[in-house]
Amino acid sequence: MSSRLNHEKVVKLAQTAFIAALIVVLQIITYFIKIGPFNMSFVLVPIVVGAIILGPKYGAILGGVFGVVVTILSAMGVDAGGFIVFSANPLLCAIVCIGKGVLAGFVPGIVYKSLNKNKPNKASVWIASALAPIMNTGVFCIAMLLFFNDILVSWAGGTNVLVYIITGLVGINFIIEFCLNLVLSPVISKIIMRTRKK
Repeated sequence: MSSRLNHEKVVKLAQTAFIAALIVVLQIITYFIKIGPFNMSFVLVPIVVGAIILGPKYGAILGGVFGVVVTILSAMGVDAGGFIVFSANPLLCAIVCIGKGVLAGFVPGIVYKSLNKNKPNKASVWIASALAPIMNTGVFCIAMLLFFNDILVSWAGGTNVLVYIITGLVGINFIIEFCLNLVLSPVISKIIMRTRKK
């Protein structure tokens, strides 16, 4: 029994390491894949898939990996907006980046797990998939309002800050990210679950 548990733990760790490597690559290439002026971000998809397949704890770890990569890229100036935030307060920037990543992995995982307790259902995958971009963007916007408001005001350039958050920070990027996650995460999760059953 204990050897079976050890084997399952090793398999989960290997799967987590594989997904984490995928997250690093996807987050780096995000800055090079554009539709017009917008970056195409696929990085939340493997985070949600990991949270669904492996559980909320592993979802949080994968989200944390995403957050660390975002922090590093912000510090290096690859992400121009992130560099401004990092320059203003490196520690707080790291806490926000890692925190929003952890929540983007943990919350979908815990919601999926609790909605599937009694009877597995398809709606739980859709809800989990929708929650990742909401957590990621929502926590970022709240943190900007609370801790980096002066930067937010300067980015808004004299316009209403809340309008800027909706049109500038959230805007088309969030809609694209949300739709990608809503379409891809359930499909990939379903394929992996079917493969596991075989």
